[in-house]
Amino acid sequence: MSYHVKRKDLEITDEKHLKKILKETTYVTLALSMNNQPYLVSLSHGYDEKRNRIYFHCATEGKKLHYFKANPTIWGQAMLDHGYLQGKCTHLYASVHFQGKITIIEDLQEKRAAAECMINQLDKEPAKLLADLADKRLNNAVIGKIDIDYISGKKSKELEL
Repeated sequence: MSYHVKRKDLEITDEKHLKKILKETTYVTLALSMNNQPYLVSLSHGYDEKRNRIYFHCATEGKKLHYFKANPTIWGQAMLDHGYLQGKCTHLYASVHFQGKITIIEDLQEKRAAAECMINQLDKEPAKLLADLADKRLNNAVIGKIDIDYISGKKSKELEL
């Protein structure tokens, strides 16, 4: 079953704007499901435009990992929230919804590329963190990727991207 944005005047169709939102947001919220039980989780992330992929890191054990392993298909959202527009009865926002599959990364070089992507996106001064990124630390880290296979977006009329 496929759904589309009802308000075509609010739909974001330009791929560069969709990617911009994923690059500018600091976290994504994922909808997960296991045994017909839903679970929502928000994660800081890095977005790799070339691969259309989101990277994240998490603890070595816990609820998220159980859900990921049981059902790697997710639905996610990233949102730019510029707040309520006073006196106009509207909200300034842009959101991206996406579907994809989660894979936990095992390869050290791929983990390094993912960590670099996240650090570059999230940190204002990434150079020191990147210089201190040790293989031992990466080997022990749980880093995942979401390969996006569907994406759509919507924004308020008043917001320019």
